[in-house]
Amino acid sequence: MLATARGVPLTIAPEHRRRLLLLLPALIFLALAFALPLTLIAIRSVTDPAPGFDHYVTIGTASVYLRVLASTFGLALTVTLATVVLGYPVAYALARSRGAWRSLLVALVLLPFWTSLLVRTYAWMVILGRYGIVNQVLMALGITEEPLKLLHTSLATHLGMIHILLPFLILPVWSVMTRLDPALTMAARSLGASPLRAFLRVFVPLTLPGVMAGAMLVFILALGFYVTPALLGGPADLTLSMLISQQVSELLAWGFASALAVTLLVATLAVLALAGRFLGLGRIWEGLD
Repeated sequence: MLATARGVPLTIAPEHRRRLLLLLPALIFLALAFALPLTLIAIRSVTDPAPGFDHYVTIGTASVYLRVLASTFGLALTVTLATVVLGYPVAYALARSRGAWRSLLVALVLLPFWTSLLVRTYAWMVILGRYGIVNQVLMALGITEEPLKLLHTSLATHLGMIHILLPFLILPVWSVMTRLDPALTMAARSLGASPLRAFLRVFVPLTLPGVMAGAMLVFILALGFYVTPALLGGPADLTLSMLISQQVSELLAWGFASALAVTLLVATLAVLALAGRFLGLGRIWEGLD
């Protein structure tokens, strides 16, 4: 029994109490596995090696850390835009395919989930290496006389991340497309709209919740990506997650690394807040239903 602000006792219905009891193990797990470590990291960021906000002042004033933050957001944004451009047609093909073709396309989309992220990244290293498949084909065709530097470049980082994150865009968009009533576009056609106009004015707007949901997933995952940029990227592709690893493993600067982790967390939450403010979280979650 709980008390309201006016002192009137507030009782919890038995069915609600049972639901709370069912949620209790999950809430305890989240508190111990996520909330507590995050709290300890936040505390360490302002106490190690001395109490104060010096780490945050350094991050906010030093140009090198601001460039890394901008590079991280820029990489996440370009990867997200690329997955939208590449993933939307694939989702459309999935929604329109039937039978064996749909099964084949679904298998190709889900194949990255069945393979380790590290294995996929090493596969791109083999493909883009100095004597990899791409360079061998280019030299065999006479397009280049010497191997091109494809590995440890921004191009390699983008290719690897797009390949890994593409399913996170395709699946929400496909889910929304399969729930659309085909009669809506047929009605637009019957009113005189061309196939392209019906697609752009009716079909595309109705799929925007799925696009926004997938784009948010890709963007947030890309902000914290570490393995792929570390193995495929070069010095210019330093991200915030790589900088955190460097501070911990090489410099043993746990306090500064904690401040960087909190900065990344706050930046991610800020993106979610902006999405909720301008796009509407209700529409985004609708795309994940």
